[in-house]
Amino acid sequence: MGFEGSNFDELEGVSPSFAEALYKKYRQDPASVDENWRAYFGALESSVSGPSWTNPRWPLSETDALTAGLDPTQMEPAPKPAKGGAKPAPAAAAPAAPALSQAEIESAARDSIRASILIRTYRVRGHLLADLDPLGLWQREMPEDLKPEFHNFTEADMDRPIFLGGLLGFQHATLREMIAVLRRNYCGKVGLEYMHIQDVEERRFLQDRLEGKDKEISFSPEGKKAILSKVIEGEQWEKFLARKYVGTKRFGLDGGESMIPALEAVLKYAGAAGVEEVVLGMAHRGRLNVLVNVMRKPYRILFHEFAGGSANPEDVGGSGDVKYHLGTSTDREFDGNVIHLSLAPNPSHLECVDPVVLGKARAKQTKLDDTARAKVLPILIHGDAAFAGQGVIMECFGFSGLVGYNTGGTVHFVINNQVGFTTSPQFARSSPYPSDIAKMVQAPILHVNGDDPEAVTFACKLATEYRSQFKRDVVIDMWCYRRFGHNEGDEPGFTQPLMYEEIRKHVPVSKLYADRLVAEGQIDAEWLGAQEATFIAQLEDEFEAGKSYKANRADWFGGEWEGFALPREPITERRAAASGVTPELFTEVGTQLTTVPDSIVVHKTLARILDAKKAMFESGEGFDWATAEALAFGTLLKDDYTVRLSGQDVGRGTFSQRHAVWVDQKDGHKYIPLSAMDRRFQVLDSPLSEFGVLGFEYGYAGQAPNTLVLWEAQFGDFANGAQVIIDQFIAAGEAKWLRANGLVMLLPHGYEGQGPEHSSARLERYLQLCAEDNMQVANCTTPANYFHILRRQMLRKFRKPLIIMTPKSLLRHKLAVSKAEDFLGDSFFHRVLPDDHVVPAEQVKRVVLCSGKVYYDLAEARDAAGDETVQIIRIEQLYPFPADGVIEAIRDFTNLETVVWAQEEPKNQGSWHFVECPIEEVLTTLGGKPTRPLYAGRKAAAATATGLAKNHTKQQAALVAEALGYQVQ
Repeated sequence: MGFEGSNFDELEGVSPSFAEALYKKYRQDPASVDENWRAYFGALESSVSGPSWTNPRWPLSETDALTAGLDPTQMEPAPKPAKGGAKPAPAAAAPAAPALSQAEIESAARDSIRASILIRTYRVRGHLLADLDPLGLWQREMPEDLKPEFHNFTEADMDRPIFLGGLLGFQHATLREMIAVLRRNYCGKVGLEYMHIQDVEERRFLQDRLEGKDKEISFSPEGKKAILSKVIEGEQWEKFLARKYVGTKRFGLDGGESMIPALEAVLKYAGAAGVEEVVLGMAHRGRLNVLVNVMRKPYRILFHEFAGGSANPEDVGGSGDVKYHLGTSTDREFDGNVIHLSLAPNPSHLECVDPVVLGKARAKQTKLDDTARAKVLPILIHGDAAFAGQGVIMECFGFSGLVGYNTGGTVHFVINNQVGFTTSPQFARSSPYPSDIAKMVQAPILHVNGDDPEAVTFACKLATEYRSQFKRDVVIDMWCYRRFGHNEGDEPGFTQPLMYEEIRKHVPVSKLYADRLVAEGQIDAEWLGAQEATFIAQLEDEFEAGKSYKANRADWFGGEWEGFALPREPITERRAAASGVTPELFTEVGTQLTTVPDSIVVHKTLARILDAKKAMFESGEGFDWATAEALAFGTLLKDDYTVRLSGQDVGRGTFSQRHAVWVDQKDGHKYIPLSAMDRRFQVLDSPLSEFGVLGFEYGYAGQAPNTLVLWEAQFGDFANGAQVIIDQFIAAGEAKWLRANGLVMLLPHGYEGQGPEHSSARLERYLQLCAEDNMQVANCTTPANYFHILRRQMLRKFRKPLIIMTPKSLLRHKLAVSKAEDFLGDSFFHRVLPDDHVVPAEQVKRVVLCSGKVYYDLAEARDAAGDETVQIIRIEQLYPFPADGVIEAIRDFTNLETVVWAQEEPKNQGSWHFVECPIEEVLTTLGGKPTRPLYAGRKAAAATATGLAKNHTKQQAALVAEALGYQVQ
């Protein structure tokens, strides 16, 4: 075995007996061991025998010293040669050490090896003995490898000096002294896990701040008082609410009040490191406390909300949300550094806000051109059971090192209640700590006792400094307890009788810390009483002010959203945008998309595709879906918008259709045509995640209204892995939290016989969520209409989420093409498209209404039959439903007898149950015959589609024939 590095970092897992056996082998024949071990043993023998200029290994170079596990800064300097290169006399360098016998040298070396491994073991496993649990319920026996006897030391060895060469700040120390320092460093109120980190500099950074004979947690008298003041505010706030609103659910922080000064510490030290903005996300517990005591939301507003009022004017509308879901923003100043704080609103779904916060932080960094990730800091506050149990945590950690998703490190703060709702840790996770998931990205983890506010504040200071230095995630795991159970109306004794018997006896953290400061002479009872009385009096004043509080403005459109507003046009009207472009812009972008620079050798198939695209621009015809999309992106860039497209394999496209990224076939380097034109174009192959990535992009879009943010599912079917984000944020975020968002979801959808997991984006689910003008749902059939709906999304002065059912087979369908003129001039997005085959209106007896790909199947069958009595009308935008457009499309069909809704999806899926009533209302408005639409499509089914091609073909032919009124062949 060999090793490199410093301070014995690579000795993990090395047993004393192994090291001694290796040393014995080295003594017999130095060449028989690895050269690194040889250097180590040789340097160690030189060290323990004392400096001797006759020994060729002394003095050691810094490299050799580090290899040996020694601290070069603690070693005597090498003598400088005299002028002319003469070697200095030995006496001028250092006095000779007393001679040691070879047996004594070997014994001392063995002791140093054993001690080094014991130190290393404490670094790795000392946290297991840390005093973390305020309740004293968590007991663990000392691990065998932390015992001196495991390392072949006996009681007789405890007071014998051992050479340490600078470790722990000692040249020599007794085993008793060494263990005392290790216990103080690694087994106190803070337990550090960091030896899983591969980077030596990161380990050394943490080690230097925690390890050593002179290392202890200390704060100035003013700092101690400030910490206690914040603890008092946190505790008295909860008590005040409990008195004023008896039995009201508030998910109080009682038992975890040390989090308040801890968060203040993060903000203080982050500001000193250059952070200008902080984005926070958290669940319920302690949220109200954070809102008022960290975010500085006025107490009177929260009291007003407790009384049933709203923080917004009465005419704003929306459903609103419970108090412990709400967010806010504010500016805080710390030591002259102003930081903008933003707490994101979120639903009860645990941890789902995490990717939203990360996306929002990334958008802020992009806006500030903060490529160093130094100006914007995301902070996520978690519950212990959720942190261990929710898979989105893993997805968010997975973002931390990825281009396009990295935010320069997140500070994670776990409020470790040591219990879930009613569930004990041994039933909630399979790992010792809730924070173990963080090891997947080698994040350091600081376990800390929540009853020691100084230790918690120190841990947050260290975590913030680490993040600032290395731009990586870091976790603070604060062990505390819930004084009142899951919420204030819960009875925790049903399932946790022993824990809550201890909690009822447990002294609050404010008293524990106040008694400590009184004993230290930092404060007296008078100071403490004044602090509490002053704060309670302030709350009483604010409580009275809350009774008459009335909001005068809504927190809708400010900051990045300045200039945006709610739609002016009613939901029933066409909200158009002049989305056509000039011929010059059309040609300019087309040239960029089809020109291959000399610096890249493209794939031969891509070369043919690009030749075909050139032919489109030359002829003005045959524009396919991918080309239309690229034209929309490119022209928006020229209109000064940013475009961000992410998802699994979006660079090439799931169906090898997009080719937004060209890969050189010789050396693999990438060329992105649109990025070469404008660096604001981002196309990002995402991790294989739906929940996390969609949440990230929602957060990004919410912060960047002038960026077209698109997320594409690999197949639309897989978007249901992100259903929480769809239900809670995309569909309801505006109504609950007054937060507009322009995110675009691209969901490949269409029945081609590919089975139940590659056919349906579950269109019905999005339509079921549509209400109150909350979002848009479209199923386009032409490349030009797709081009216009993407451009329309940016060109209007309001933002709504846009869900698009994108095609698969239509990507290359010979009829699904557009002409150049469809993109130019005064062209725009059509919510309703008439039949391409126009016949005299009086001939039409049957109208088939449909959406998406099925139009081409219907049209081909109708045309093959030579039928001049049927018109097929496409509803391109399903919500808001374009009733006026449908009326206009069928008004002139005076001999109309039958109206049919045709769809590929089974009857219990797709659009039928959504469109049936609006179509009936349209027919009623027209006042003629018929009065209700008929249904043509697959029968109701449990699965979305058959996996058998033969069955698919038969079903498709049947529904087409039924829609057109033909006999099934």
